[in-house]
Amino acid sequence: MATPSPAPDIFISGDGIVGRSLALLLAREKLRVGLSASQPVPPGAPTDIRAYALTPASRALLESIRAWPEDETLATPVLAMQVHGDEGSELNFSAALHGPNRHGMQGTPALNWIVDATVLEDGLATALRYQPQIERVGSGHTPAAPLTVICEGRGSATRAALGVDYDMAPYTQHALAARVRCERPHGQVARQWFLHDETAGEVLALLPLGGPQGDTVAVVWSVSPQRAAQLQALAPEAYAEVLATACGHALGAMQLVSERRAWPLVRAQARHWSGSAAQGAWVLAGDAAHAVHPLAGQGLNLGLADVAELARVLREREDWRGVADPKLLRRYERARKAGMLPLDLGMDALQRLYTREGPFWNRLRAWGLRGVEHSGWLKHWLARQAMGA
Repeated sequence: MATPSPAPDIFISGDGIVGRSLALLLAREKLRVGLSASQPVPPGAPTDIRAYALTPASRALLESIRAWPEDETLATPVLAMQVHGDEGSELNFSAALHGPNRHGMQGTPALNWIVDATVLEDGLATALRYQPQIERVGSGHTPAAPLTVICEGRGSATRAALGVDYDMAPYTQHALAARVRCERPHGQVARQWFLHDETAGEVLALLPLGGPQGDTVAVVWSVSPQRAAQLQALAPEAYAEVLATACGHALGAMQLVSERRAWPLVRAQARHWSGSAAQGAWVLAGDAAHAVHPLAGQGLNLGLADVAELARVLREREDWRGVADPKLLRRYERARKAGMLPLDLGMDALQRLYTREGPFWNRLRAWGLRGVEHSGWLKHWLARQAMGA
């Protein structure tokens, strides 16, 4: 008769990037981890076209668990960022001026790295196969564990079953994502436009893919739900032309090379990130705890910061405290709520500012963007915040 596996010290509900990263970090601390297994992807399912802008801190975390892609074509370093606003105003960041190495940090001098969601998931899946401290748990089964970490995304059923309030404030926008091949190489530059001519408060971002010499970009276009539906309904050639026109043909002619996907944008946060129930203590991480506007591309970075902080709190706990000790979980909750507050408030304020219409708001935004461009210390501080430094 086979010996049954010992009960895990921690069960992680959620098999996404955040859940897998946390499992690998905790297993490194010799904790027994149960990780829920996701459902197999059915044949013919839509391709995941998400791409993430990852900070140096997120890269260091993923490297520490051996889940960072070694091939540079799979993790494109961003050497510069251009932000285009009203009345020709611009804001420019450069890795040479704001990058990690300027302040003694190790690694390639880049503002961030653009990585496909599937590349990250595959790297984590490979790392999981070599970690005996992690046991995969079948769908629908929740093992008894002192602590359950809920990493199921903003629609978390487990969080809802616990009765945790999740305050959501929908934005009047959808994110429309796609991949396009460009006439000219992207030059390792991330580009963003705040559009106000014939469109009301749209934000268009082009993120470089395919390595330093690549000519493909990930498109994230924040538009009204009606506009998203119209753009999705266009023929591929017509969509590519509308997109190229919107960004001033910055990379020449464009060709759509993927499906187009849209999802609603919300600002959300759980009122409580930790607690206890009949089955044991619980804590939230990633989108199950919070969601922000993708203006600065920080969603996954915030989730990985949750992972790093929770792992740190558990690693540095007093010898006599168990992993489910309420004081430990409150330490994590307080630290992460405080850590993400400036970015959350800043992105929400910026989004609301750029959806205002009228000459006064146009001039105010242009004045503000030009002021930041020439501010020196403020510009540098914003760059460091966006890089997670």
